[in-house]
Amino acid sequence: MSWTQKVRCHVRATRGARRGGEFPEHPGPPASGFTLLPWLLLGMGAFSNLFQDRTPNPWIGALGLLAFNSLYIYVAFRAFRRETREARSTQVALALLAAVTCSLAAGYGGTWLLLFPLLGLATGAALRMSHLRSAGTAVAVLAGAVSWFHDGWGGLDTAYATWISTMVTAAIMRLSEAVGELRAAREELARRAVEKERLRFSRDLHDLLGHTMSVIVVKSEAARRLAARDLDAALAQITDIESVGRQALTEIREAVTGYRQGSLDTELDRAHSALTAAGIKLTVTRSGPRLGPQTEALLGWVVREAVTNAVRHSAARQCEITLSGGAERVRLSVVDDGVGAGVSGGEGIGVGVVADGAGGGLGGSGARAGTGLTGLTERLAAVGGSLTAGPRAGGGFAVSAELPLDVDATDANSAVGQRA
Repeated sequence: MSWTQKVRCHVRATRGARRGGEFPEHPGPPASGFTLLPWLLLGMGAFSNLFQDRTPNPWIGALGLLAFNSLYIYVAFRAFRRETREARSTQVALALLAAVTCSLAAGYGGTWLLLFPLLGLATGAALRMSHLRSAGTAVAVLAGAVSWFHDGWGGLDTAYATWISTMVTAAIMRLSEAVGELRAAREELARRAVEKERLRFSRDLHDLLGHTMSVIVVKSEAARRLAARDLDAALAQITDIESVGRQALTEIREAVTGYRQGSLDTELDRAHSALTAAGIKLTVTRSGPRLGPQTEALLGWVVREAVTNAVRHSAARQCEITLSGGAERVRLSVVDDGVGAGVSGGEGIGVGVVADGAGGGLGGSGARAGTGLTGLTERLAAVGGSLTAGPRAGGGFAVSAELPLDVDATDANSAVGQRA
């Protein structure tokens, strides 16, 4: 199963789970500082003491409570983004929050001690594992010491609540971040799958339609020339055009659905038909061991592209296709005696183009590669093959491809753009 197919299966499973109600279609907005605001209700006891004459110097308590709430809200809203969370201003605000909490709790005791769990909550939100353990322990010990001063051993409950609020908040914050990262990764995988499918489809359409339209044009010209003097031969060419058109429709449907399987023998037969209609004599020489199906499919693309360029641009009289194989690799060459590169049309093979399995791109001085050659380069390089194209020293043009004898099916699916 190819990587693209795995992503699609995951997307289909996700949609099925959503339809089945396993999780919502829209998970809602990401967590923010508003998530931590309701916990400020723990300080309502201290706030009510200000109006019940239970707090000495109530104006000092009110200003302290205002400072506590302001610092808490500041830290809470800056804790959900890494840049602001790790900023020095956030760390200073957290330290001031700890100082204000200790001052109010030590000075008033009672319900004011509940500010310590809020301090733990802000600490867990603002710090991560590198500093959380030491800071969380320090806040819990501080809460325990101040609470013990007011309530004796019963103050240990406040220390425990402070430590729990620190660690649980930190765990929830980390889980929220992990969910956000997973969501971003899933979106990135989906985006790459779409890009990969778009690239596969554009390559297949270019390779299929480029070759098919070239054959139709050549056979149409041949039928027009023969119509005046040999009607039967002209009708034979028209019949071939109909056959090529029907085959093109089938291949386009296969390309759209992603189930197209190339065949070297089929491409050689089509090459013979196209070159013969263009007045080019074809010679095919085959030797070596039997090829794997994926290797044949890739070599079929090479034959199709090379023959298409020969028909369109070479003005050749002869073309030779040679296939030879050894114990591990196979080599295919397509040579013609035409004018080679430098013709118009924009789809011909450029000069001195080389690609290898190490991921090399198109090279050579003045190299110019059409869409078809670029696609072949990437297809072969993806499976450890190589492609060389350029004018021959004695005249004409040559395209040479080398591949492993039996390409891995998974790599070939990625290179050729099939779905298993």
